[in-house]
Amino acid sequence: MKYGLIGEHLSHSFSKEIHSMLADYNYELCELSPSALDEFMKKREFSAINVTIPYKEKVIPYLYSVDPLAQMIGAVNTVVNKDGLLYGYNTDFYGMSEIVRRNRFVFEGAKVLILGSGGTSNTAFAVSRHLGASSVIKVSRSPKGDSVSYNDAVLYHSDADFIINTTPVGMFPEINALPISLDSFKNLKGVIDAIYNPIRTRLVSEAKKRGIKAEGGFYMLVAQAVKACELFLSKDFSHETIEKAYKKIVEEKENIVLIGMPGSGKTTLGKMLAECLTRSFLDTDEEIKNTYKREISEIISSDGEEVFRDYESLVVRRASAVTSTVISTGGGAILRKENLEALKMNGKIVFIDRHPDLIMPTSDRPLSSDRASLYKRYNERIELYRAAADVIIDGNVSLAEVFERIIKGVYGK
Repeated sequence: MKYGLIGEHLSHSFSKEIHSMLADYNYELCELSPSALDEFMKKREFSAINVTIPYKEKVIPYLYSVDPLAQMIGAVNTVVNKDGLLYGYNTDFYGMSEIVRRNRFVFEGAKVLILGSGGTSNTAFAVSRHLGASSVIKVSRSPKGDSVSYNDAVLYHSDADFIINTTPVGMFPEINALPISLDSFKNLKGVIDAIYNPIRTRLVSEAKKRGIKAEGGFYMLVAQAVKACELFLSKDFSHETIEKAYKKIVEEKENIVLIGMPGSGKTTLGKMLAECLTRSFLDTDEEIKNTYKREISEIISSDGEEVFRDYESLVVRRASAVTSTVISTGGGAILRKENLEALKMNGKIVFIDRHPDLIMPTSDRPLSSDRASLYKRYNERIELYRAAADVIIDGNVSLAEVFERIIKGVYGK
């Protein structure tokens, strides 16, 4: 391996895709067991590598030199081999600093709460101090030293200006978890979540719902990769390079979620989009039928709509955890707020607005099996569809034209 990433579990890493956008080298993902680390580092058969959990501290004894910033943080995530000597750096510092710069957060004189006590919390602490924060407090479930408990954070530090989450709470696959409630923090000016999968964590979503600026770890991931690439190649990149790579990788990873009335063409269009974009396709109604081994009409007629909605929410929650997928939802998926919140974590929601005059009622759609009920459902849901959508598509044309409009609406081309 010449360039790559070492860690214990890398199946959900996006580093390979990011580095492929930045430079013309083969970047490999190398999963190492703890027992294999010693031999790997002693052989030094690489030009440069990134390092992730659990080896950011463990690689330090193998290094000839450690950058002062990495020394201060106590963790290395980039190692460069220079004529057989290994030099260590921490580009996470740069990545988190770029989130602050991008959002125009002013840390000078601010109070910052850092959730977590691991390696990334040390990075957040160093960044906060470097940017002039007057008070930086670590919050831990097992407080020791200068850290405080979550209860004390709420009781005594609810005046915090910024919260930075460095815990894994809210990370895939447990994407609905929340590391801390924001209800008590009335002075917040910004929230940073170091988690990058999902793209928009629940913490970020909760902050934005309150009108608080927030950014997830995806931008940090890209920014630190750009800095690592600079160290790999002894080359400088601009902020525009980070933005371009960030937008491209989000575009590739973000789900396209189709919402709209039954019969509006979501399934057909979803399959067309998946084939065109080389993505997976997932139909939540089909997932319900496959999971519970029953037709939807049977579930509703025998158990009631509420039971069906419970089943639907469970399937939507699972579907929301994937990336790079086209998801077709049932017509009533938007009726539950929790479904929309889950779908938005990794997805861009596209509403196909097809008038009920152009939709054929069918018996397999029990809640819109005739023209009157179809109109009733449309009138009940139209404002919910519009409010939920990131993109609204006029669906009163041919499927081919709707397809083209979706591509243009989602990607601007």
